[in-house]
Amino acid sequence: MSASETPQDVVRFSIDRGLLRGLGVALAAGVLLALTEAFGMGGTSLLFRLGYWLPMMLLGAFWGHLCSRLVERHVDMDRRPWLTVATLTLVISGPLAVMVWAITGWFFDDDRSVVLARLPDFLGPVLVVTGALSALNVFLGRTPVQTHAAAAGARPARFLDRLPLKLRGAVIRAVQSEDHYLRIHTDRGSDLILMRLSDALTELEGLEGAQTHRSWWVAKDAVRGVSRGDGRATLTLDGGLEAPVSRRYAKALREAGWY
Repeated sequence: MSASETPQDVVRFSIDRGLLRGLGVALAAGVLLALTEAFGMGGTSLLFRLGYWLPMMLLGAFWGHLCSRLVERHVDMDRRPWLTVATLTLVISGPLAVMVWAITGWFFDDDRSVVLARLPDFLGPVLVVTGALSALNVFLGRTPVQTHAAAAGARPARFLDRLPLKLRGAVIRAVQSEDHYLRIHTDRGSDLILMRLSDALTELEGLEGAQTHRSWWVAKDAVRGVSRGDGRATLTLDGGLEAPVSRRYAKALREAGWY
C-alpha cells in the first residue's frame, strides 16, 4: 500500500465499467425476453415474466463478469475475440444452467421442487443466451475509455492524490496494470500503488489520455511516435517508454488523432 492510500481504499468494493456494461446488456436482454414471451412463457403475465427474467439475467451478468476476469488472463481477447466468446460461453453456461434450473423449478412448480431429470433441458437455452450476451460484451468493448483535460477552474484529476510522496507534482506519462497493482510512469520515475485500472480510469478524468490496451492508460501529451509490427502499433512516450496499442482499440485511437 502506498502512503497515499487508506485501508478503506484498498478494501472498498467498486463496480468497474465492464460490469456496468454487462449489467446494462443483461437488463436490456431481460426486458426483451419478457416482452417476446421467450421460451414458452406466453401463458404468464408481463409482470411475472419481468420478475423472472430480470433477476435471472442480473445473476448471470455477475457470474459472467467473474468468469470473464478469469478467461481474460488466459485468452488474448484482442487477437482472438471469437475464441474469447466461445470460451466464455462454455465456462459460464454450466454453472449458470444449474442456477437457472433451480430457480425455474422454484418459480414455476407449485410445490417449489426441482427435478434433476429436467436439468439437461436448460443447457441449450442457456448456451444460446450466454453466447449472444458474451459476443455483445466482447465486441461492444472495442471503444477505448478516453479521459479529458480538466476545464479551467475545475478540480484536478482525483488520481493525482494517489501519487506516492516521491512522485507528487510529477507529470504522469502512463499507467500500467501489473496484477492487482498499477505502475505509474512519470517524468520523475515510476512506482506502484494498489489499485485496479478500471477504477483508475474514472479518477484519471481531468487528464487528457486514453486506454490503449486492457492494461495501459497513456497521456496524450506524452506520445512522441508510433511504430508498427506484427499487426500491432506501439506508442513511444517521453523517456523512451513504449506502450502497446491493442487491435481492438487501434481504429478508434487512430480516428481520434493519436497517430
